[in-house]
Amino acid sequence: MASKQGQAQQPSTSCGKGQKILEEHPDNRNYGVDRVCLALEQDGVDVSRRTVYRVMKENGWLHKRRIPHGITKATTEAQEQENILKRDFSAQRPSEKFLTDITEVQCADGKLYVSPIMDCFSGEIVALEMRDNRKKELCIDTVRQLERIYPSLKGAVFHSDRGSQYTSAAFRAELSCCGMIQSLSGTGHCFDNARMESFFATLKKEKIYQIAAYKLPREQVKTIIFRYVFIYYNRVRIYTRNPLGLPPVKYREWMRAQTAA
Repeated sequence: MASKQGQAQQPSTSCGKGQKILEEHPDNRNYGVDRVCLALEQDGVDVSRRTVYRVMKENGWLHKRRIPHGITKATTEAQEQENILKRDFSAQRPSEKFLTDITEVQCADGKLYVSPIMDCFSGEIVALEMRDNRKKELCIDTVRQLERIYPSLKGAVFHSDRGSQYTSAAFRAELSCCGMIQSLSGTGHCFDNARMESFFATLKKEKIYQIAAYKLPREQVKTIIFRYVFIYYNRVRIYTRNPLGLPPVKYREWMRAQTAA
């Protein structure tokens, strides 16, 4: 009898704890079913995904997905470049594989172009440049940020789409200078860089669309994006690809401690 009462109370318990999780950080309200499940698991609450879905649906906590479109354009002379990554976004150690791309954000005073680099090992955004244009210098300077963070990049695979920025002689020279191996998506194959596209979808859904960026000046939007990425996304937000949903920085630090032990 006690067991049945415990089961009957489970949805209400999940509701209360789920609401607490969503209120722990302003951006946690963007959590979907899987992230709430992981957060509950981290709190020691054993509950089925079906129950979490029902509770979130009943309370209006579910969100519709919005998928942004890529903007870099392919160049015909780069069509034969080999796709080394071949949609394998897994990595056994930090700085083994990197992903990059450009997305645009409409602001009140014009477009803002966002150029991040992701480490495939943990999903951490390790470099980020934002400007009012998408010239090759934007991408080159993003790579230079990466060079300042990592003492050695020799042998790392650096993957992007075939945008003219990434196939330019200057960009390739920058990669060669630090010893990275370039990998390019197939023409028109957005899934070849799906993990980076997924980050952009998350950024826009959880932050850009919610702040109505088109009403704000570029400099303010840049600050908001920077804080979201380096304070929340990398360090707080549950990351479902990592064990126990650990945020990218926490997962990297946890793995480092495991290796040192």
